[in-house]
Amino acid sequence: MLIRAIAFIGLLGAAAMLHAQSEPTASRLGSLKIGGGFSTANSDYGGRYNGGAAYINFDFLPHIGVEGEFHFVKQPAGLYEKTYEAGGRYFRTYHKFVPYGKVMYGRGVFNFPPLPDGFRPNIAYNLIAGGIGADFKVKPYLYARADWEYQSWFGFQNSSLSPSILTIGAAYRFK
Repeated sequence: MLIRAIAFIGLLGAAAMLHAQSEPTASRLGSLKIGGGFSTANSDYGGRYNGGAAYINFDFLPHIGVEGEFHFVKQPAGLYEKTYEAGGRYFRTYHKFVPYGKVMYGRGVFNFPPLPDGFRPNIAYNLIAGGIGADFKVKPYLYARADWEYQSWFGFQNSSLSPSILTIGAAYRFK
């Protein structure tokens, strides 16, 4: 009986030592989302502008990522603001709700009203932007977004242009 008990304990110990744990062979480097939406801007040059936006996010750490954006908003009179921005973002995930904050740097192009000779100048300016927003997971691969951004354009007609832009849109998340 004692020999059987020792043999049984030995077999349990050997089985425990031989138990293998699987380890992942690969892991994701991050999460990539590409999206777009409708934008409306309240500008201090000419009032309200409407248009669209496109963006790309790459989240490479649990709460930190980078974002690139493009906005194109215009008025019926032909005035427009076009911006290209890139920067960092900090986000948190609360089940399906993902609020975030961002800081961006970029370039903006402003199309001015026509001059008396008919020439319509457009000039590019550097800008910084900060914003907040939230993504909502509709499906594991589909996100809805609400985003607010404040921009400050440098050297705009010897002052500064500072539009605020609201964007409502959606994005696809690649696995």
